[in-house]
Amino acid sequence: MSAFALPPAPGADAATPASAPWASISGVSAMAQRLLRLTRSSLVLLGLVLALAVAALVTQPQLRYGIESRALAWLLERQLSGQEVAVDPQAIDRVTVFDPQALPDEQERVASWLSRKYRVAKEPMSALVAEAFVVGEQLKLDPKLILAVMAMESRFNPFAASPVGAQGLMQVMTRVHSAKLEDFGGNMAVFDPLTNLRVGALILRDTIRRAGSIEGGLRLYVGAVSTDGRVYIDRVLSERDRLHRVAQGQRVGFNAHQRRTGLSTASASSPSTVTEAAQMPAPGLESDPATPATLNHSPIPAAEREAKAPARTSPDPVQQMGTPYLRSLYPAA
Repeated sequence: MSAFALPPAPGADAATPASAPWASISGVSAMAQRLLRLTRSSLVLLGLVLALAVAALVTQPQLRYGIESRALAWLLERQLSGQEVAVDPQAIDRVTVFDPQALPDEQERVASWLSRKYRVAKEPMSALVAEAFVVGEQLKLDPKLILAVMAMESRFNPFAASPVGAQGLMQVMTRVHSAKLEDFGGNMAVFDPLTNLRVGALILRDTIRRAGSIEGGLRLYVGAVSTDGRVYIDRVLSERDRLHRVAQGQRVGFNAHQRRTGLSTASASSPSTVTEAAQMPAPGLESDPATPATLNHSPIPAAEREAKAPARTSPDPVQQMGTPYLRSLYPAA
């Protein structure tokens, strides 16, 4: 010891420096034990919470359904965020299709024949045929006549439109029949195939009742002005006759059995002045009369009719059935 070292303080423990590391180890061990007890308690609490949650899901189906729906929506959102084009799992609910194999034999033969002739897939064609038979029974209207009108008007194109404003499968005049379309959600419903079919069938039934005959009703439906509508009537009725034969199981050519309607000379020489809005109900006549009504138009001389005939700047596929354009679309048998 140095001569200048100081003596230890009275009561000082010479072993204190040696026992300090052991005290530190004891403190860490105590802290670890407390942490272990806290973790164990937390796990017990977490298990209790999970048990209560499972019990709640088992006893509350609505709560479980809500959680599943939110989880599925979140997963779909995460999946769509990585897609270049948005997908819609509900799109299948909006298509107009029907299983051809589920149709009755008569309807299946009609759907197959129309599908081949107009190059439309059998599934949507089957849906239109099935709906035409249902609506025809409800309105006491020949479903094959409905299909024949549809074929002549749009060739089964649900988005077809004419220059005068007729739209959809049966070329419904939306500005004339907005009241009927209101029951289906508005004028845009005209592009829904089944809605267009139903509204068009109602209009066809009304025009037949107004005219008192199928031929006259078809003439009103097409709204012939510059012609007597004979070509249109011939084509519709010929198509209807072909569909009758097809339904019976006969082999029928696409343009076979072309016919001529038996219109009178008076109606052929002096057509009534019907505009493109000929589908409009007559004033004072309800759309669903108890008895058929007849038109009361006096004959117009040919010279006066020609003077009053509106100028045509472009052919109308519906009203100008005799044009070369329409003859190319509907070749004669």
